[in-house]
Amino acid sequence: MDKKSIIGLILIFLVMMGYAYWTSPSLEERQAAQEEAARKAAEQSAATLPAETTEAVSGPTTPVGTEAAAPSDPDHPFSLAMSGETADYTIENDVFKVSFRNLGGRIAGVELKDYKTYTHETLTLFEAEQSDFYLSFFANNRHIRTDRLYFQCLLPAKRQVSGSDSTQVRMRLYAQTPEQTPDTARYMEWVYTVYGNAYNIGLRLNIIGMQNLIAANSAFIDLVWQQRLHQFEKALNMEQMNTALFYKPLNDHAEQLKQNRDQTKDLTIPLRWIAFKQQFFSVCLTADTEFSSARVQQKAFRDNPEGYLKDMQAEIGLGYNHDPAEHIDLSLFAGPNKYKILREYGTDMERLIPLGWGFFLLQWVNRFAVIPVFDFLESKGLNYGLIILILTILLKIVLSPVTYKSYLSSAKMRVIQPEVEIINKRYPKQEQAMDKQRAVMALYKKAGVSPMAGCIPMLFQFPILIAMFRFFPASIELRQQPFLWADDLSSYDSVLNLPFNIPFYGDHVSLFALLMAVTNLLYTRMTMKQNASSNSMPGMKFMMYAMPIMFLGLLNSYSSALNYYYCISTLFTFLQMWMIRRFIDDKKVLAQLQENKKKPVKKSKFQARLEQMAKQQQELMRQQQQQQKRR
Repeated sequence: MDKKSIIGLILIFLVMMGYAYWTSPSLEERQAAQEEAARKAAEQSAATLPAETTEAVSGPTTPVGTEAAAPSDPDHPFSLAMSGETADYTIENDVFKVSFRNLGGRIAGVELKDYKTYTHETLTLFEAEQSDFYLSFFANNRHIRTDRLYFQCLLPAKRQVSGSDSTQVRMRLYAQTPEQTPDTARYMEWVYTVYGNAYNIGLRLNIIGMQNLIAANSAFIDLVWQQRLHQFEKALNMEQMNTALFYKPLNDHAEQLKQNRDQTKDLTIPLRWIAFKQQFFSVCLTADTEFSSARVQQKAFRDNPEGYLKDMQAEIGLGYNHDPAEHIDLSLFAGPNKYKILREYGTDMERLIPLGWGFFLLQWVNRFAVIPVFDFLESKGLNYGLIILILTILLKIVLSPVTYKSYLSSAKMRVIQPEVEIINKRYPKQEQAMDKQRAVMALYKKAGVSPMAGCIPMLFQFPILIAMFRFFPASIELRQQPFLWADDLSSYDSVLNLPFNIPFYGDHVSLFALLMAVTNLLYTRMTMKQNASSNSMPGMKFMMYAMPIMFLGLLNSYSSALNYYYCISTLFTFLQMWMIRRFIDDKKVLAQLQENKKKPVKKSKFQARLEQMAKQQQELMRQQQQQQKRR
């Protein structure tokens, strides 16, 4: 065959393929044809349920609508399951009500008993209409999605469990025989275990006799999990900021997608769990062993339509070995982000709570100091405002030596400032800056004053300051707890709603945030008066006064508990300073510094090296100046 013949055959083939594509029905036409064929098939036959040891449901107890019928396709492996009537079934335990739906054989929704939305409505973590959970695979050269198939539901006799009891719901999807009857030897089954007093639900996927039906080249069965997250809290921006998709690599700590952006990520490493996390609640899917891989995605709603925050999706690869009887064990947690509860699972789920995991000091302060004390005070039945007050006093008592050390250092710098001013006048020229600096440091050394002594104690308080910034907005214990004029310590306290929005501030006035800013301004004024060096640094003085104003804009929409803590913490600092000033007399401090001057100064090796380097640098500069004069 010559070259021209080959080209002609290729062109003919391309024309035929193009014609076939052009004349093929559209997706909408194919779906309409399938629905019409399914309607006819449903009128001719209906699937029957084999006898089981549990209570078999022959018909829906809570019909929610009739689905479209399936096409009459004898070659389809699940033709009998493609038509039916949608029904929901409810199981209740001590902490939630969970509903199951036969369409897709899935969990249709979870309603928490002990929590309400900010509008005091029932808090449903997810609903069937705003979520999906199905298996995706190929069988008989067809793409199978279980969310389009009706499972046979085997309900337990006991619909309500409590304490240490448990019950199971079975959702079974039978393949069909050539005679168009359910093949009881070949099926896929979800077994849901509801425990009496737990927020997790056991999920076991049984794949029985399907090894020759599922495509031989399929090493995985895809589990597609989608959820649209609903707004539960008053502060929309805060809830959006604390809503993200988390995942736990098998041999590493939990990670998350960026909270402030839409993101899709392919995870090719083994995973232990994937979670759709909100500010105070999460839904987390955990593997008994591991997820082989996953593709995760989150997308935010910019205009918050109908009170929704973000869309979450995870396509998870479940390893499949084509065994005659194969089991995959999972677990679904649907509950509050409470440290004590999440910690019990032992799978790093407590990292869903932002306690400062990126820096060890922050998480240590929260995990080993703040949370135990907070839980102890909570167990005494105290009001949460009083708990925060007691917690603040305890922290101030623990930090009082650091505060005393810082104030003492500030007093030393203040009383020695007149001598520093004399040195400044002695070296007024710019080229004498090095000599002036050396003279000041010599004075500090001789008097026993360290300029850094006041800063170092403050560094010890900084981790606690940031730890509180993390703890209070993430503490579900404070959720919807009133105190004084605040109706919810976990959200902002609005004493005045503005008819407009102020950039970087908001559309409301938080009284706790305002009090926090005022007390910090007063504290700044007091410390600036005591700091002798502040007058020589006008730029620093301006920044110190501007910081409380900046915090007012930043924290106006934050947790009122956080602003309350910062406010009373500053007030107690005032009290501490007043008490310390009664014990520290500036005249006595100055006398002590004068006594220190009379003592011989011991030079450390490090100081000797610094002086030697300074002399060498000065000598080098002198030589360079002489060379320039000669030229």
